[in-house]
Amino acid sequence: MSYEYITRARAYKSLRQGMCTVAAESLNTNTTTSAPRENRSRFAASTAVSSYSVLHRPLACILIGFVVLLSCLVQNASGRAPPEPYYGRYIGEFTNFAHGIKGSIYAVDESTLFIKSFAYDGTGPDAFFWVGKTPRPSPEGYIIPYPEEYAGIDPPILQAHNNTNIILRLPMGKRIKDIRWLSVWCRRFTVDFGEVFIPPNLDVPKPRVLPEFKRLAHGLRSSNISVLDAKTFYIPNLHYDGAGPDAYFWVGNGSEPNIMGIKVPNEVGSLEPLRGYQGEDIEIQLPGSLTVYDIDWLAVWCVEYRHNFGHVFIPKDLDVPPALGQTKITTTTTPRPVYSNCREIIPDKLQVKWELQGEYIQIELFGRIAEDQYMAFGLSGANGRAQMSQSDVVVAFYDTNARVFRAEDYFISDLSQCDGQHGACPDSRIGGRNDVIVLSGDRKNNVTSIRYKRLIQTNEPIYDFAIPLDREVSVIAAIGPLNSLMEANAHSHTGNDHTIDDVRINFSSRNDHSCKNSLYSFKDQSGPKPWPTRKITNETVFTARIGPTGGKRGYTPLTGIPSWGIAWYLNDLLIPEITVQRGKTYEFYVEGGDDPAQPARYHPFYITDSPEGGIGQMTGLEVSKQKAYAGVEFDKEGNPIPTAFGRYCEWTHRTVDLSAQIETFEEYMKTLMLECVDGEPGFLNWTVPLDAPDLLYYQCFTHRNLGWKINVVDATDASAALQLTITNAIVYTISALFSLFVTQNIFSLSIIA
Repeated sequence: MSYEYITRARAYKSLRQGMCTVAAESLNTNTTTSAPRENRSRFAASTAVSSYSVLHRPLACILIGFVVLLSCLVQNASGRAPPEPYYGRYIGEFTNFAHGIKGSIYAVDESTLFIKSFAYDGTGPDAFFWVGKTPRPSPEGYIIPYPEEYAGIDPPILQAHNNTNIILRLPMGKRIKDIRWLSVWCRRFTVDFGEVFIPPNLDVPKPRVLPEFKRLAHGLRSSNISVLDAKTFYIPNLHYDGAGPDAYFWVGNGSEPNIMGIKVPNEVGSLEPLRGYQGEDIEIQLPGSLTVYDIDWLAVWCVEYRHNFGHVFIPKDLDVPPALGQTKITTTTTPRPVYSNCREIIPDKLQVKWELQGEYIQIELFGRIAEDQYMAFGLSGANGRAQMSQSDVVVAFYDTNARVFRAEDYFISDLSQCDGQHGACPDSRIGGRNDVIVLSGDRKNNVTSIRYKRLIQTNEPIYDFAIPLDREVSVIAAIGPLNSLMEANAHSHTGNDHTIDDVRINFSSRNDHSCKNSLYSFKDQSGPKPWPTRKITNETVFTARIGPTGGKRGYTPLTGIPSWGIAWYLNDLLIPEITVQRGKTYEFYVEGGDDPAQPARYHPFYITDSPEGGIGQMTGLEVSKQKAYAGVEFDKEGNPIPTAFGRYCEWTHRTVDLSAQIETFEEYMKTLMLECVDGEPGFLNWTVPLDAPDLLYYQCFTHRNLGWKINVVDATDASAALQLTITNAIVYTISALFSLFVTQNIFSLSIIA
């Protein structure tokens, strides 16, 4: 084999792989480079040589090699591409205290960490990845689950690892700047197995927002394109007529798109010619080892006719997250975003878009909710955590009575239904004013969208918070049912209808757009089957306690009425229908709370003809709209006063609400535990009036919709019902005995035969 052939082959291979130093060796030069190689030149060399089919002469080889080498040296001097392999911003090495902890830690982006070559012997009894903001690792931290997706309620304990590469995502809303350390921590024995500290003011890689596609042909256009990481582009609001016969996403080098490019798979990983797009949001990833540091532009290019439909240039000063697999490709069909900012506050259910407009903040809420539900969003009652109490929120909903979209200013003084003074109350109901202006609303495909604005500073000192523009602020959100007054009832506390983690927003920011999926793309899912109605007959003594509503199997599907998170449990059954006899006396031991200063735990018991209850919220003529049969007295002015109240007992979840996963109420009760404060139960002695109507209700004095039906019967009706029950039992017994007799005789005859 000739020296000339070897020289050409080595030069060709070197250029194809972008190895400038090897190319220099092939050209018998002494030039070396210590700076990180410039990947863009690698791509240029690759495409240049691939088009130059054969290097026929050593001179041509030397010429091309010299040009490429010069390009390498010049572009490496610019320092555009990070050194490879690139894992993000280096934080440090684990300090090992026990169990062989080691690994190199990098900041991938604002909320993602990467551990290179992690090692741990796996023998700790209760070890997790653990982060916090105390000066040193301590119990005052929280878990970063690994693996990120797991079965069960609690994250799995950390298993053994031997030089494993690990990606850790901070929980929703948390950022690397919010923590001071990462530890491998034993929760049971509060022991630090290994730690690394986050440098203050660490500048982490961030996605980069680019201009939109240049509009040249076939209706190609988009919103601003983002570089999510070194391999991933996010293209929102993409429009293209699909008429190009051989069009592809196309990347390459040079001052404009040209034939020396490479195809990029579409959003589903296909290299088929592009279909048409109508306002869709998509993500695409560069193929192979190609990164954004290797290219000058992204285009939509027709290969057959060598036509550029439109492109966007890639800047040279990128500092985006590395591509370590942390970015998941998603495909959506969202309408064009109106705002540059969008956050999905409640996963798959509630998105918030906002824009600063002078003295106002304009917000649009998108909620996957029912028509009788509201969506709420606002400032948390405590900065640094999600707290509903003492919060300032806007409750937005569709008023089915007035057939209009509404947004109401609320102040939540405590976690209870509004009683006119305390609870989750509209500002206008407690002496304030509604400072929210509704701009528009829409409902389609089970998604309600409501756009509104409010002043940044409303000058209402008690019920409205000023929106800070110089920093992030903690926000909260919730979805829940509306009551008959078109006011917000409490959410169901299932963990997927309100914010749990600390979510922070800087309302003055731009391009804070992390919404990936459109809520319009979700299919309607029917809920679980409701539990059967529970009934109590032939009982004269009842306990009345508070408990959860049972989610989509409990209060609301049984009654058809929205709940606000809790309900009465009579004899430890969720809102049973009870049957009483006229003229007979019944005893109720009431444990719904006796402290009016805690409205969320103050639920006097009474009996009424109202299916809603809440007579304590009513004044004047409203009181006369319902009749109280027991548990209420009236003062000289005619105001109702409760008489049946006692210590507070509540059935609470041992972990989270599992009603959706549990088929029977009996099994559901096993997931609850009874918690009672010190004190004595209240007592209500009630003799059913002879003129009582056939249907009454047991209810809560201070709040609506906690109770259910009381069926009132005459003594003769009850006796007849009991006699019918006995008769049915006798008939069933005789039938069963006869069936058994016939079966045995047939069996005997078969033996004889």
